[in-house]
Amino acid sequence: MNAKRITTNQELEQAFSIRKTVFVEEQGVPLTDEFDEFDQLDGRCEHILAYYEDRLAGTGRIRWVEGVGKLERICILESFRKFGLGKVIIKALEDIAAEQGSSRVKLHGQTQAEGFYHKLGYQTSSDVFMEDGIPHLLMTKELISGASVEE
Repeated sequence: MNAKRITTNQELEQAFSIRKTVFVEEQGVPLTDEFDEFDQLDGRCEHILAYYEDRLAGTGRIRWVEGVGKLERICILESFRKFGLGKVIIKALEDIAAEQGSSRVKLHGQTQAEGFYHKLGYQTSSDVFMEDGIPHLLMTKELISGASVEE
């Protein structure tokens, strides 16, 4: 299992394909809501791809909102869930945030994933709110220099 930064349009298209499968086809998010102006290789955010046994399995991105790294569009194809790839994706995005000098990260986590994020050190920071028809929570984490996600 590993994750790498997306550096080509071809890799970005692979990430889009994963997101379309998970968010649009599985979860019913409108296609027009899933993709936005940050889905480019223009430096406004960083995108990653995650692999399981050299097979494309997941993706995520991070962008900076008011100096805080916001983890977004984190998803894993159904056949690769339960292998620990979520931790790999989160760790890669947190590492990017730390490289950019961010001491704090946040995300809008689906309520069904709240326990997963708690295990990775995130705190619930809001009441439930709806995003694309799915209940979410704002979750935050203070990054500690040199810390890593437990395996």
